[in-house]
Amino acid sequence: MNKITGLLAVSMLALASAAPAAYAQDVKEITFINCGDELTAGYADYFKEWEAANPGFKVVPEIVGWGQCQDKVTTLAAAGTPVALAYVGSRTLKQFAQNDLIVSIPMTDEEKASYYNFVPETVTFDGTQWGVPVAFSTKALFWNKDLFKAAGLDPETPPKTWEEEIAFAKAISEKTDAAGFGVVAKTFDNTMHQFLHWVYTNNGSVIDADGNITLDSPQNLAALTALKDITQYAEEGPTAYEQNEVRAIWLDKKLGMIHASAGAAIRAQEAGLNWGVAPLPLGPDAKGPGTLLITDSLAVFKGTGVEEQAISLAKFLTSGERQWAAEMAQGLTPLRPLQPQTDELLAKTPYWKPFLDGIQFGGPEPLFTDYIGLQNTMIEMVQSVVTGQAEPADALKKAAAELEQYK
Repeated sequence: MNKITGLLAVSMLALASAAPAAYAQDVKEITFINCGDELTAGYADYFKEWEAANPGFKVVPEIVGWGQCQDKVTTLAAAGTPVALAYVGSRTLKQFAQNDLIVSIPMTDEEKASYYNFVPETVTFDGTQWGVPVAFSTKALFWNKDLFKAAGLDPETPPKTWEEEIAFAKAISEKTDAAGFGVVAKTFDNTMHQFLHWVYTNNGSVIDADGNITLDSPQNLAALTALKDITQYAEEGPTAYEQNEVRAIWLDKKLGMIHASAGAAIRAQEAGLNWGVAPLPLGPDAKGPGTLLITDSLAVFKGTGVEEQAISLAKFLTSGERQWAAEMAQGLTPLRPLQPQTDELLAKTPYWKPFLDGIQFGGPEPLFTDYIGLQNTMIEMVQSVVTGQAEPADALKKAAAELEQYK
């Protein structure tokens, strides 16, 4: 009797241990790399909802820090062992697509129309979309009202044009102990981004829809010249500072004005700063409020056998109120003018208005086959001008010629 009982126990144990293996064979995994320190707010519940509607598939997330995330996604894809779905900077989509590493995710006209202006363009080239937008950032002008007053400026009236921005920076630099404007010029991607703030507030561009390099234009020459002119009223040694470091100087009340995302508003409130926020000042050729439109996307990689389901999951995660909830939890610019949520957001936190107004005439982060080549070329151009090593016209012409190899 004891032997029979023992054998039965062993058999039951073997059956129990075999069950998960059999189950694992029946269930297909959708591996997902989520950049950051924690899983995006709400995603754990959304995964369960999607799995319930898609039996036989299980979402397996991996959290990878921002510093390593992009490299890991790229390395896995290049090695032929791709993750099914990954959070990537939209700027990388063209390179992934042209190396046949991701699948296209075309948008219907209705889907395109649901987004703010130009958001679909941040994931589009050759007329096709290659990712699903998942995070959005826009920029605005922040100013220190106390420094404005100390410099003899109206603390409630921010600059509306580049000319005023430079003049206000000069006044603050000359009449207070602070610098007038925060120039970002470190060897870092946001050096290129800040230059693009000037480009997209003067109706400029870097590359057109047909793949022609448009950097060497009168609009961009004016932009680079304005950046050079305001640098003399910036913090000392701007090539040592990236945008978060410049923001820290502003929060320390040692800068009059900066260009920054909405996160600066939260930090200014926490620091007890007397501050204001307004649309980015406009150049002479501007058609209206502009800003740089940066998106991150969910990309679906080839070779996993679950591409169709990964696309379904990406669209599920980024739809309507799910996307809105994730944006509000992270302090991101909304990708869509969802109603009545947008009206409620502006009523509750009016400082969001400039970040939405600038979208109308904003421009996307340029899509190049070699994004690192683009970035390094643009950084070198900006640094050469702000350090006085090159004149804007020469630097612009040189950079435009170099970009031909990276498009």
